[in-house]
Amino acid sequence: MPELPDVEHFRRYFNATSLHQRISRVHVEEPALLFETSPQGLGRALKNRDFQSTRRHGKYLFADTGERWLVLHFGMSGALHYSQKDTGRPQYTRLSIEFENNHQLAYTAPRKLGRIALADSPEEWIEARELGEDALDISEEQFLQKLSKRRGQVKSWLMDQHSLAGIGNIYSDEILFQTGLHPKHSLQDLDEADRKQLYRTIGSVLKTAIEKKAEPERMPDKFLLPHRKQGGHCPACGTALKSLSAAGRTAWHCPRCQAD
Repeated sequence: MPELPDVEHFRRYFNATSLHQRISRVHVEEPALLFETSPQGLGRALKNRDFQSTRRHGKYLFADTGERWLVLHFGMSGALHYSQKDTGRPQYTRLSIEFENNHQLAYTAPRKLGRIALADSPEEWIEARELGEDALDISEEQFLQKLSKRRGQVKSWLMDQHSLAGIGNIYSDEILFQTGLHPKHSLQDLDEADRKQLYRTIGSVLKTAIEKKAEPERMPDKFLLPHRKQGGHCPACGTALKSLSAAGRTAWHCPRCQAD
């Protein structure tokens, strides 16, 4: 599932390709992905306007038309593709935004998951869904205060979008590996040094992933992600990686470096 680094990569791609171009047509190929709008409503909101800027909060991308904001959530497999219109729409296109310069921006989603919506502002959208602070924007003071009020397992908390927006299954595994914490480690057992290290590691891991364009296989070899698979071994000690169920997802970890 696209997480914060993926969506930040999409945001930068959107900025590099699709800002300040007049929209000539909007084609919705999968109306089921629309949230609280219709193909006609989305078309009226976007046609003859242009995207002026973008923002990202957690896993959501917002694009400003000067009046309303297009909201994109990428579900399990969503992505963006910018191309000339005469090349046809990419496979699995669910939304196509055509520009007067004969190019188009396609939102693709092979698994037909995700969300396309309109919002009056990013703040309104974030507040209505009770999303937590963005995982890259939250201050250390906010982070420590928020963490001190929670109970449960550390991986579950990292993935809770109402606590911290943007981290999912893949990057929570990397963050926990880098901090030497077991996925099921109790939040109550984290001391102040552990919590501060966790905060620093979140920022470091997410920034590295953004730098590597959210491609796990391009992460440094000392990271877990290039080895995070069946038959993979810990890049630190060589122990065979193991998987377990945590927060309803399959978590990978090193049983030696992350012993609970």
